[in-house]
Amino acid sequence: MLKEENKNSSSCCSPSCCAPEQEHSIESNAELLKNSVKEKYREIALGNVTSCCGTVLENGEISDMSEDASQLGGYNADADLNLGCGLPTELAHIQLGDTVVDLGSGAGNDCFIARDEVGAAGRVIGIDFTEEMNTKARKNNEKLGYKNVEFLQGDIEAIPLEDSIADVVVSNCVMNLVPDKDKAYAETFRILKPGGHFSISDIVIEGSVPTELVQIAELYAGCVSGATEINSYVNTVYEAGFEKVKIQKKRLIEIPKEELEKHFSGDLLEKALNSIKAIYSINIFGQKPA
Repeated sequence: MLKEENKNSSSCCSPSCCAPEQEHSIESNAELLKNSVKEKYREIALGNVTSCCGTVLENGEISDMSEDASQLGGYNADADLNLGCGLPTELAHIQLGDTVVDLGSGAGNDCFIARDEVGAAGRVIGIDFTEEMNTKARKNNEKLGYKNVEFLQGDIEAIPLEDSIADVVVSNCVMNLVPDKDKAYAETFRILKPGGHFSISDIVIEGSVPTELVQIAELYAGCVSGATEINSYVNTVYEAGFEKVKIQKKRLIEIPKEELEKHFSGDLLEKALNSIKAIYSINIFGQKPA
């Protein structure tokens, strides 16, 4: 939710949060949005900037959108760049021997956690559209020596995999950054085997982001800007053909009013506070009909 508390500097979960201000809506131009996200991921992968997840509190502690994955088997600290907003593998019902695809795999941490669950007989494929991030993931994998984990470069709106390849699809705070979510979920449906399922962590909102605030919201926090209203999000999943859709986990994200004041004030600030009722990190599950 939009919280009126004393917190000072802030950053965001998405690479696009640190992009320079544009005179036009980023969301109105899909390629510009993708390029902005790709450039920020590139900078993070190269170590030029740190993760932009989180709000720095006055006591120096960090309260962010991500969840601690360090207790999960297969966790790899070198691959955890703190860019997620949940633990999609935790509720993914992954079995030994499964083929798991991670959409927006970053430096590979969720893939390595999935590898711990599928075992040597399974297969894990990470998809990310940033070359430098894939390079980082492959280097991490080389250190671990996994022969059944691979990382491919590709767009989630056109996944470079054949039909019906995956038993499970996971993704961690990436779908909200995809301009065409209908395509992304249609592609997720396509690559899943009949009876296969997904477990996706993402950001959704309760309420709405007014049109005149969309651009500012994107520059403030990409994880929020691309987020859709929760009921609309669920409808997108159903329209892609999935069944047994359910929200397995829902966690409130609190954003300080002071951060909003950095980007707009007066009537626009009041409109934001009145329109965006709450922001949530969710884990959503859906199954492809058998």
